[in-house]
Amino acid sequence: MIVEGTILTGRSFEAVEGRVVVEDGEIAAIEETAVDSDDIVVPSFVNAHTHIGDSIAKEAGEGLSLEELVAPPDGLKHRLLRDADRDELVAAMARSLSFMQQAGTGAFVEFREGGVEGVEAIRDALADASLESVILGRETTDAMELADGFGASGANDSEFGAERRATREAGKLFGIHAGEVDSSDINPALDLDPDFLVHMVHAEPLHLQRVADSEIPVVVCPRSNVVTDVGRPPIEELADRTTVALGTDNVMLNSPSMFREMEFTAKLYDLSAREVLRMATVNGAEIAGLGGGLVEPGHPARLLVLDGDSDNLSGARNPVRAVVRRAGLADVRRVVHPTTD
Repeated sequence: MIVEGTILTGRSFEAVEGRVVVEDGEIAAIEETAVDSDDIVVPSFVNAHTHIGDSIAKEAGEGLSLEELVAPPDGLKHRLLRDADRDELVAAMARSLSFMQQAGTGAFVEFREGGVEGVEAIRDALADASLESVILGRETTDAMELADGFGASGANDSEFGAERRATREAGKLFGIHAGEVDSSDINPALDLDPDFLVHMVHAEPLHLQRVADSEIPVVVCPRSNVVTDVGRPPIEELADRTTVALGTDNVMLNSPSMFREMEFTAKLYDLSAREVLRMATVNGAEIAGLGGGLVEPGHPARLLVLDGDSDNLSGARNPVRAVVRRAGLADVRRVVHPTTD
Protein backbone atom coordinates (compact mmCIF):
# COMPACT_ATOMS: atom_id res chain seq x y z
CA MET A 1 0.00 0.00 0.00
CA ILE A 2 1.17 3.51 -0.85
CA VAL A 3 -0.20 6.61 0.92
CA GLU A 4 0.80 9.96 -0.60
CA GLY A 5 0.67 13.57 0.53
CA THR A 6 2.19 15.89 3.10
CA ILE A 7 3.38 13.51 5.80
CA LEU A 8 3.78 14.62 9.41
CA THR A 9 6.75 12.46 10.37
CA GLY A 10 8.31 11.37 13.64
CA ARG A 11 7.80 12.80 17.10
CA SER A 12 8.27 16.37 15.88
CA PHE A 13 5.71 15.92 13.07
CA GLU A 14 8.07 17.41 10.50
CA ALA A 15 6.11 17.95 7.29
CA VAL A 16 7.58 16.23 4.25
CA GLU A 17 6.09 15.67 0.82
CA GLY A 18 6.17 12.08 -0.33
CA ARG A 19 4.87 8.55 0.16
CA VAL A 20 4.34 6.22 3.08
CA VAL A 21 5.04 2.64 2.00
CA VAL A 22 3.05 0.06 4.00
CA GLU A 23 3.92 -3.64 3.95
CA ASP A 24 2.21 -6.33 6.06
CA GLY A 25 0.55 -3.73 8.27
CA GLU A 26 3.80 -1.90 9.06
CA ILE A 27 5.33 1.32 7.79
CA ALA A 28 8.20 0.05 5.65
CA ALA A 29 9.52 3.38 4.38
CA ILE A 30 8.86 7.08 3.97
CA GLU A 31 9.95 8.30 0.53
CA GLU A 32 10.48 12.06 0.20
CA THR A 33 9.46 13.00 -3.34
CA ALA A 34 7.11 15.24 -5.25
CA VAL A 35 3.59 13.79 -5.36
CA ASP A 36 0.32 14.88 -6.92
CA SER A 37 -1.71 14.90 -3.69
CA ASP A 38 -3.01 17.53 -1.29
CA ASP A 39 -3.65 14.94 1.43
CA ILE A 40 -2.20 15.32 4.92
CA VAL A 41 -0.99 12.05 6.49
CA VAL A 42 -0.78 11.84 10.27
CA PRO A 43 -0.86 9.05 12.86
CA SER A 44 -4.39 8.00 13.69
CA PHE A 45 -5.48 9.04 17.16
CA VAL A 46 -5.21 7.10 20.39
CA ASN A 47 -8.13 7.98 22.67
CA ALA A 48 -6.52 7.23 26.01
CA HIS A 49 -9.62 7.25 28.22
CA THR A 50 -13.16 6.26 27.28
CA HIS A 51 -16.35 4.93 28.84
CA ILE A 52 -18.08 3.59 25.73
CA GLY A 53 -20.88 1.87 27.65
CA ASP A 54 -22.38 5.31 28.23
CA SER A 55 -23.45 5.24 24.56
CA ILE A 56 -26.92 4.15 25.69
CA ALA A 57 -27.52 7.50 27.43
CA LYS A 58 -25.98 10.37 25.48
CA GLU A 59 -26.67 13.78 27.00
CA ALA A 60 -28.61 12.26 29.94
CA GLY A 61 -28.60 13.73 33.42
CA GLU A 62 -28.53 17.46 32.73
CA GLY A 63 -27.91 19.44 35.90
CA LEU A 64 -26.60 16.50 37.94
CA SER A 65 -23.30 16.62 39.79
CA LEU A 66 -20.40 14.39 38.79
CA GLU A 67 -21.16 12.02 41.67
CA GLU A 68 -24.83 11.85 40.72
CA LEU A 69 -23.88 11.16 37.11
CA VAL A 70 -21.11 8.59 37.23
CA ALA A 71 -20.09 7.60 40.78
CA PRO A 72 -20.28 3.83 41.38
CA PRO A 73 -22.39 1.98 42.25
CA ASP A 74 -25.57 4.08 41.97
CA GLY A 75 -24.73 7.07 39.78
CA LEU A 76 -27.13 7.62 36.89
CA LYS A 77 -24.96 5.88 34.33
CA HIS A 78 -24.52 2.79 36.51
CA ARG A 79 -28.28 2.52 37.03
CA LEU A 80 -28.86 2.87 33.29
CA LEU A 81 -26.21 0.27 32.51
CA ARG A 82 -27.77 -2.21 34.95
CA ASP A 83 -31.19 -1.69 33.41
CA ALA A 84 -30.05 -1.85 29.76
CA ASP A 85 -30.82 -4.80 27.55
CA ARG A 86 -27.53 -6.43 26.50
CA ASP A 87 -28.29 -6.25 22.78
CA GLU A 88 -29.17 -2.55 23.16
CA LEU A 89 -25.90 -1.92 25.02
CA VAL A 90 -23.77 -3.74 22.43
CA ALA A 91 -25.49 -1.99 19.52
CA ALA A 92 -25.03 1.44 21.12
CA MET A 93 -21.34 0.80 21.79
CA ALA A 94 -20.86 -0.41 18.21
CA ARG A 95 -22.30 2.87 16.93
CA SER A 96 -19.88 4.91 19.04
CA LEU A 97 -16.96 2.75 17.96
CA SER A 98 -17.95 3.24 14.33
CA PHE A 99 -18.02 7.00 14.84
CA MET A 100 -14.62 6.96 16.53
CA GLN A 101 -13.14 5.01 13.65
CA GLN A 102 -14.63 7.37 11.05
CA ALA A 103 -13.27 10.33 13.04
CA GLY A 104 -9.67 9.15 12.88
CA THR A 105 -9.21 7.10 16.03
CA GLY A 106 -7.07 4.01 15.52
CA ALA A 107 -6.89 2.77 19.12
CA PHE A 108 -8.53 3.50 22.46
CA VAL A 109 -8.28 2.65 26.16
CA GLU A 110 -11.62 1.71 27.72
CA PHE A 111 -12.57 1.59 31.41
CA ARG A 112 -15.30 -1.05 31.06
CA GLU A 113 -18.05 -1.30 33.64
CA GLY A 114 -20.05 -4.45 34.27
CA GLY A 115 -17.41 -6.95 35.35
CA VAL A 116 -16.89 -9.98 33.11
CA GLU A 117 -20.19 -9.35 31.30
CA GLY A 118 -19.13 -5.80 30.51
CA VAL A 119 -15.83 -6.93 28.99
CA GLU A 120 -17.61 -9.57 26.92
CA ALA A 121 -20.15 -6.99 25.72
CA ILE A 122 -17.59 -4.54 24.38
CA ARG A 123 -15.67 -7.36 22.73
CA ASP A 124 -18.91 -8.20 20.89
CA ALA A 125 -19.33 -4.52 19.96
CA LEU A 126 -15.80 -4.55 18.50
CA ALA A 127 -16.50 -7.57 16.27
CA ASP A 128 -16.88 -5.52 13.07
CA ALA A 129 -14.52 -2.67 13.98
CA SER A 130 -10.91 -2.19 12.92
CA LEU A 131 -10.06 -0.22 16.05
CA GLU A 132 -7.29 -1.51 18.29
CA SER A 133 -8.57 -1.69 21.84
CA VAL A 134 -7.10 -1.83 25.33
CA ILE A 135 -9.96 -2.94 27.56
CA LEU A 136 -9.56 -2.44 31.31
CA GLY A 137 -12.12 -4.41 33.30
CA ARG A 138 -13.66 -2.99 36.43
CA GLU A 139 -15.32 -4.20 39.61
CA THR A 140 -13.75 -7.69 39.78
CA THR A 141 -10.38 -9.32 39.24
CA ASP A 142 -12.18 -11.84 37.02
CA ALA A 143 -12.93 -8.95 34.66
CA MET A 144 -9.25 -7.98 34.74
CA GLU A 145 -8.21 -11.53 33.89
CA LEU A 146 -10.49 -11.53 30.83
CA ALA A 147 -9.45 -8.00 29.82
CA ASP A 148 -6.14 -6.22 29.24
CA GLY A 149 -5.96 -4.90 32.78
CA PHE A 150 -7.95 -3.12 35.48
CA GLY A 151 -9.45 0.39 35.38
CA ALA A 152 -10.08 1.60 38.93
CA SER A 153 -12.37 4.32 40.18
CA GLY A 154 -10.89 6.75 42.71
CA ALA A 155 -8.87 5.39 45.61
CA ASN A 156 -11.40 6.83 48.06
CA ASP A 157 -13.91 4.25 46.79
CA SER A 158 -11.67 1.28 47.56
CA GLU A 159 -8.06 0.57 48.42
CA PHE A 160 -7.57 -1.49 45.22
CA GLY A 161 -4.47 -3.15 46.64
CA ALA A 162 -5.59 -6.65 45.67
CA GLU A 163 -6.42 -5.53 42.13
CA ARG A 164 -3.05 -3.81 41.78
CA ARG A 165 -1.21 -6.91 42.91
CA ALA A 166 -3.24 -9.05 40.53
CA THR A 167 -2.48 -6.87 37.53
CA ARG A 168 1.20 -6.78 38.40
CA GLU A 169 1.33 -10.58 38.68
CA ALA A 170 -0.52 -10.91 35.36
CA GLY A 171 1.68 -8.34 33.62
CA LYS A 172 -1.36 -6.22 32.77
CA LEU A 173 -2.18 -2.51 32.95
CA PHE A 174 -3.55 -0.81 36.03
CA GLY A 175 -5.02 2.67 35.60
CA ILE A 176 -6.90 4.70 38.18
CA HIS A 177 -8.97 7.88 38.39
CA ALA A 178 -7.41 10.47 40.70
CA GLY A 179 -7.99 14.07 41.62
CA GLU A 180 -11.17 14.52 39.61
CA VAL A 181 -13.42 16.02 42.30
CA ASP A 182 -10.78 17.02 44.86
CA SER A 183 -7.23 16.11 45.85
CA SER A 184 -8.06 13.60 48.59
CA ASP A 185 -7.58 10.46 46.46
CA ILE A 186 -4.37 11.47 44.67
CA ASN A 187 -1.82 10.30 47.23
CA PRO A 188 -3.61 6.96 47.80
CA ALA A 189 -3.68 6.46 44.04
CA LEU A 190 0.03 7.28 43.69
CA ASP A 191 0.80 4.89 46.55
CA LEU A 192 -0.51 2.05 44.36
CA ASP A 193 2.22 2.80 41.77
CA PRO A 194 -0.27 2.62 38.89
CA ASP A 195 0.69 2.42 35.24
CA PHE A 196 -1.18 5.67 34.69
CA LEU A 197 -3.52 8.17 36.35
CA VAL A 198 -6.66 9.73 34.88
CA HIS A 199 -7.81 13.36 35.36
CA MET A 200 -5.58 14.95 38.08
CA VAL A 201 -7.69 18.12 37.96
CA HIS A 202 -6.86 19.02 41.57
CA ALA A 203 -3.18 18.10 41.59
CA GLU A 204 -1.26 20.20 44.13
CA PRO A 205 2.50 20.92 44.14
CA LEU A 206 3.22 17.84 46.28
CA HIS A 207 1.32 15.63 43.85
CA LEU A 208 3.06 17.16 40.85
CA GLN A 209 6.41 16.45 42.47
CA ARG A 210 5.41 12.85 43.18
CA VAL A 211 4.30 12.43 39.57
CA ALA A 212 7.64 13.77 38.37
CA ASP A 213 9.62 11.56 40.75
CA SER A 214 7.67 8.42 39.84
CA GLU A 215 7.31 9.26 36.12
CA ILE A 216 3.73 8.00 36.22
CA PRO A 217 1.89 9.14 33.06
CA VAL A 218 -1.40 11.03 33.21
CA VAL A 219 -4.41 10.96 30.92
CA VAL A 220 -6.40 14.20 30.92
CA CYS A 221 -9.98 14.78 29.74
CA PRO A 222 -10.43 18.56 29.78
CA ARG A 223 -13.79 18.74 27.97
CA SER A 224 -15.32 16.27 30.40
CA ASN A 225 -13.94 18.14 33.41
CA VAL A 226 -15.47 21.39 32.20
CA VAL A 227 -18.84 19.75 31.49
CA THR A 228 -18.98 18.24 35.00
CA ASP A 229 -17.79 21.54 36.51
CA VAL A 230 -14.94 20.00 38.50
CA GLY A 231 -12.30 22.38 37.14
CA ARG A 232 -9.48 22.34 34.62
CA PRO A 233 -6.56 19.91 34.84
CA PRO A 234 -3.17 21.67 35.07
CA ILE A 235 -2.01 20.24 31.76
CA GLU A 236 0.98 22.55 31.28
CA GLU A 237 2.35 21.67 34.72
CA LEU A 238 1.73 17.96 34.21
CA ALA A 239 3.35 18.00 30.77
CA ASP A 240 6.48 19.57 32.26
CA ARG A 241 6.80 16.56 34.57
CA THR A 242 5.52 13.44 32.81
CA THR A 243 3.88 11.97 29.73
CA VAL A 244 0.38 13.35 29.19
CA ALA A 245 -2.25 11.92 26.85
CA LEU A 246 -5.77 12.96 25.89
CA GLY A 247 -9.02 11.06 26.39
CA THR A 248 -12.66 11.93 25.75
CA ASP A 249 -14.07 10.19 28.87
CA ASN A 250 -17.80 9.45 29.12
CA VAL A 251 -19.80 9.21 25.89
CA MET A 252 -22.75 10.33 28.01
CA LEU A 253 -21.11 13.76 28.31
CA ASN A 254 -18.99 14.22 25.19
CA SER A 255 -18.71 13.02 21.64
CA PRO A 256 -15.69 10.65 21.49
CA SER A 257 -14.00 12.94 18.96
CA MET A 258 -10.30 13.50 19.33
CA PHE A 259 -10.57 16.40 16.89
CA ARG A 260 -12.78 18.21 19.42
CA GLU A 261 -10.53 17.24 22.34
CA MET A 262 -7.41 18.53 20.58
CA GLU A 263 -9.00 21.81 19.51
CA PHE A 264 -10.38 22.47 22.98
CA THR A 265 -7.03 21.70 24.62
CA ALA A 266 -4.98 23.72 22.14
CA LYS A 267 -7.16 26.80 22.51
CA LEU A 268 -7.55 26.64 26.29
CA TYR A 269 -3.94 25.90 27.28
CA ASP A 270 -0.54 27.36 26.52
CA LEU A 271 0.66 24.34 24.59
CA SER A 272 2.13 24.05 21.11
CA ALA A 273 0.15 22.24 18.42
CA ARG A 274 2.90 19.61 18.30
CA GLU A 275 2.54 18.95 22.03
CA VAL A 276 -1.20 18.52 21.69
CA LEU A 277 -0.87 16.22 18.67
CA ARG A 278 1.58 14.06 20.63
CA MET A 279 -0.98 13.88 23.45
CA ALA A 280 -3.54 12.60 20.94
CA THR A 281 -1.27 10.03 19.29
CA VAL A 282 2.07 8.68 20.47
CA ASN A 283 1.69 9.53 24.16
CA GLY A 284 -1.51 7.52 24.43
CA ALA A 285 0.06 4.67 22.49
CA GLU A 286 2.99 4.56 24.90
CA ILE A 287 0.78 4.68 27.99
CA ALA A 288 -1.36 1.84 26.63
CA GLY A 289 1.66 -0.28 25.71
CA LEU A 290 0.85 -0.09 22.01
CA GLY A 291 3.21 0.39 19.13
CA GLY A 292 2.58 3.18 16.67
CA GLY A 293 1.38 6.69 17.28
CA LEU A 294 4.02 8.01 14.89
CA VAL A 295 4.60 7.94 11.15
CA GLU A 296 8.00 6.27 11.19
CA PRO A 297 9.42 3.12 9.57
CA GLY A 298 8.90 0.09 11.76
CA HIS A 299 5.72 1.39 13.38
CA PRO A 300 2.29 -0.18 12.85
CA ALA A 301 0.45 1.46 9.97
CA ARG A 302 -2.25 3.27 11.95
CA LEU A 303 -2.66 6.32 9.74
CA LEU A 304 -5.17 9.11 9.27
CA VAL A 305 -5.40 10.69 5.83
CA LEU A 306 -7.00 14.13 5.69
CA ASP A 307 -8.11 16.06 2.63
CA GLY A 308 -5.80 19.05 2.67
CA ASP A 309 -7.83 20.61 -0.16
CA SER A 310 -11.16 20.46 1.68
CA ASP A 311 -13.05 23.71 2.04
CA ASN A 312 -12.01 23.68 5.70
CA LEU A 313 -8.29 22.95 5.31
CA SER A 314 -7.49 24.52 1.93
CA GLY A 315 -5.00 27.34 2.33
CA ALA A 316 -3.61 26.17 5.68
CA ARG A 317 -0.02 27.38 6.04
CA ASN A 318 0.85 25.20 9.04
CA PRO A 319 -0.38 21.62 8.67
CA VAL A 320 0.24 20.65 12.30
CA ARG A 321 -1.81 23.57 13.62
CA ALA A 322 -4.46 22.87 11.00
CA VAL A 323 -4.82 19.26 12.12
CA VAL A 324 -4.97 20.15 15.81
CA ARG A 325 -7.04 23.33 15.81
CA ARG A 326 -9.17 23.14 12.66
CA ALA A 327 -9.63 19.66 11.19
CA GLY A 328 -12.74 17.57 11.75
CA LEU A 329 -14.70 14.55 10.65
CA ALA A 330 -15.64 16.11 7.29
CA ASP A 331 -11.93 16.38 6.38
CA VAL A 332 -11.22 12.66 6.85
CA ARG A 333 -10.46 10.95 3.57
CA ARG A 334 -9.54 7.53 4.99
CA VAL A 335 -8.26 5.78 8.10
CA VAL A 336 -5.60 3.11 7.54
CA HIS A 337 -5.27 0.27 10.04
CA PRO A 338 -2.57 -2.41 10.19
CA THR A 339 -5.21 -4.89 8.97
CA THR A 340 -6.32 -2.74 6.01
CA ASP A 341 -6.06 -4.64 2.75
